[in-house]
Amino acid sequence: MSIRPEDRSSLVRDTDRDTAVRRVQEAYTEGYISYEEMDRRLHQVLTATTRHEIASALASLPAEDPGTTSTISAAAGRIQRRGEWRVPRTLKVQSAFGRVQLDLSRAVFEHRVVDLELHLGTGGAKITVPRDAIVDLEGLRTGWKDSHYTPRRQPRPGGPTIRISGIMGFGRLRIRHARR
Repeated sequence: MSIRPEDRSSLVRDTDRDTAVRRVQEAYTEGYISYEEMDRRLHQVLTATTRHEIASALASLPAEDPGTTSTISAAAGRIQRRGEWRVPRTLKVQSAFGRVQLDLSRAVFEHRVVDLELHLGTGGAKITVPRDAIVDLEGLRTGWKDSHYTPRRQPRPGGPTIRISGIMGFGRLRIRHARR
């Protein structure tokens, strides 16, 4: 069976599937659907071949809150944030050369799920997350050194979920939970 050119636009792309999986997981995390409903919808998303099938899996879910997106960038030098600062829904950190140090332990989270996109050439990154945070590193690609992160054994409920994605060239990502 060959696919006509006009039908190709309705096929599911990896980004469509990833976005749909994230929306279903967020709906579960925020209490809109049960675990069983999440499991059913995730199966529907992961086996979908067309965008229409994806759309039916997302039907009746609340609209995605795009939140805010902020970008911190530097060609060289250090990028540093600490103390009480407002964390946007999506934070993009870009640095060609230099180190990144983000302390989220006293930051203000307005969203339960925060996406942190790292695009770093050389230099490492150190991120301190709140004690009760859940960290997801699945979307991060490293070129030289693996990330250093030890998840908490029993995370406390109610903390933010921090999804880290992007690309790190030369340098290591170190993540630790705040002590208090």
